[in-house]
Amino acid sequence: MVSAIIPARNEEASIARALESVAAQSEIGEVIVVDDESTDRTAEILAELATRIPKLRVMKANPLPPGWTGKNHALAIGAAAAHGDWLLFTDADTFHFPGSTARALSDATDHNAVLVSYSPEQEMKTFWERALIPVVYCELARNYSYERVNNPDLPDAAANGQFLLVRRSVYECVGGHAAVAPQILEDVALAEIVKNAGNAIHFAAPTGVVRTRMYRTFVAMWDGWTKNLYLLFPGQTTPDEKWEKWMFGVIAGLLLAIGLWVPGGAAYEIALARGEHSLANWAILIVILLLWHTRYAFVLRRNHFPLKYIQYGFVGSWLFMLMHSISWWKNVHGTVVWKGREYPAKAKPYEHDVEKAPGQTE
Repeated sequence: MVSAIIPARNEEASIARALESVAAQSEIGEVIVVDDESTDRTAEILAELATRIPKLRVMKANPLPPGWTGKNHALAIGAAAAHGDWLLFTDADTFHFPGSTARALSDATDHNAVLVSYSPEQEMKTFWERALIPVVYCELARNYSYERVNNPDLPDAAANGQFLLVRRSVYECVGGHAAVAPQILEDVALAEIVKNAGNAIHFAAPTGVVRTRMYRTFVAMWDGWTKNLYLLFPGQTTPDEKWEKWMFGVIAGLLLAIGLWVPGGAAYEIALARGEHSLANWAILIVILLLWHTRYAFVLRRNHFPLKYIQYGFVGSWLFMLMHSISWWKNVHGTVVWKGREYPAKAKPYEHDVEKAPGQTE
């Protein structure tokens, strides 16, 4: 049996769709939703859903113990109460297509994996979502190779907490979410300790399995990506590399400016100075723009994004660099704020005193 566990903190806009899509999976014997001190209509919606979904079990998280992030605390509570042989951790903003759990169990068998995770398809409805999210995921695809992650002979590990299926016995053996209690990127951290323990994992981005709309407003998107964007890239959680990664971001921005805007701007200014307005003077700028857009189109297609998002590429690239810089600052020098809670910068496993038994009520 599979037990699905969903953490929920102020998820009134999406919890019903997520929960119903998960409960519809025949392989899932129980759905445990942990209400993490929500102040909106989440609890009311869950109470109504519980009247018509027999496999739903709603739990409430006690106040956050020292050394935990809210999501990890909620997931640990749900896992402790689950009865399944497999645990499916998923988020309240996901939609699971029919057969998604069966697909994950099949992949676990086919690849002899104890952990299967999928990167969901993205729902993007606003200008800012369409500008930034494709850039982020194209960059992630460049830094996280599915082939390397799925190779048991290599140390690379990654997962996406929006769909993470793990064998219960292995989860408990490695310490579960208590082992990654203070981590902002608990999914990647959990995949690392599972793989480091000698287990095979399978990470993929299939279509027609799971989809999500991560952020519904620009403010939520800003808070979300500046929370974890810096941590998503390999090696950026060690203090010795912080300046190296910061300079990498600065240099990347300068190269983009030099390679894209400077030649075009120079050609334009020269044309004005000479009083020339022929097509030849505009050709340089046009060629540069075409080359950049051609490259971005190739990257979009390779990562299964519609080519229509090419029009947002410039804005998305600059927004990505800005958020990456802010994320670096938050995670190195400041505090990370997410859903009304503050977490210390650069939290690492075992860095804080962690209570081993999170409180829970039903």
